[in-house]
Amino acid sequence: MQNRRQFLKKAGLTTAAAGSATLAAPYVKAQSPIRWRLQTYAGPALAEHVIKPAIDAFNKAANGEMEIELYYADQLVPTGELFRAMQNGTIDAVQSDDDSMAAPVDVSVFGGYFPFATRYSLDVQALFYKYGLAEIWEEAYGEVENVTWLSAGSWDPCHFNTKDPINSLEDLKGKRVFTFPTAGRFLSRFGVVPVTLPWEDVEVAVQTGELDGIAWSGITEDYTVGWADVTPYFLTNNICGAWIGSFFANSERWNEVPDHLKELFRLTMDSSHYYRLHWYWAGEADLRVNGPKMELTTIPDAEWATVEEEAEKFWDEIAAEGGRRERVVKILREYREVMRKAGPPYRYG
Repeated sequence: MQNRRQFLKKAGLTTAAAGSATLAAPYVKAQSPIRWRLQTYAGPALAEHVIKPAIDAFNKAANGEMEIELYYADQLVPTGELFRAMQNGTIDAVQSDDDSMAAPVDVSVFGGYFPFATRYSLDVQALFYKYGLAEIWEEAYGEVENVTWLSAGSWDPCHFNTKDPINSLEDLKGKRVFTFPTAGRFLSRFGVVPVTLPWEDVEVAVQTGELDGIAWSGITEDYTVGWADVTPYFLTNNICGAWIGSFFANSERWNEVPDHLKELFRLTMDSSHYYRLHWYWAGEADLRVNGPKMELTTIPDAEWATVEEEAEKFWDEIAAEGGRRERVVKILREYREVMRKAGPPYRYG
């Protein structure tokens, strides 16, 4: 009997200790999960590829500890207001380029499509994680209150898809084109009229004549989102080989996330970047060859070279503004020179 009493007494102490340990733990499954609202720049059809698979995987792997609700282009706030909405906590995270969401940092001009900054999709990752752009972006956003830059990756090249065929630079003059802010600023030098619209209104704007074309994507997106149904011509020349987009988060919300879930989200971003690399790379080639909806046109190389020459002047103007912009342009030129000297397959011609 005495031994039984000692056993029960010890068991009670053990149970109490275990209970104390449980209460002191930073997280238990019975707690409510961390919930984020993340808005992407992409509409629903495009988001099915550029972000949704990764977010679905994160939610599954987070095992009830955290859940990210995904919202599409302009669903909660207009794309141009994404930065402010994230900064003030209306939304918790964003997938976008710096340029479209009007990020108040000097490097935002390089987000999206900076003319001829890249030739291939892998250039983006190389520039950020081998040539130092990641550190520059961290520095820039470190000066902004309550927004954390997390990761950059590449998307598709920037081509024109139009209602009328484009066979020369002359054909671009006067064309009303939906495009990104910096790309539009550059294209206006060739008579293009940049137009800003909500993403979901673009297809209808082409049908009603408000737009003559789009310079927002490659051919993969044209087919995916339905633009190939309203723009029968695709120009094979592009003004940039890959779109630079990033993930961002409200800093207060990011700092509340436990380290293991931060690491899981970093892996999720890498997964998203990887998926796009092969999805776009395969899609651009396949749809040029096998796509039934769009006729390919090309501006001759000699004439297109004048566009590349104008981009050099554009780069000089941006670099002349000094600071980080000058540093980024210097890196872009150093990288391009290494690629040229390396020769095929890094650069041809």
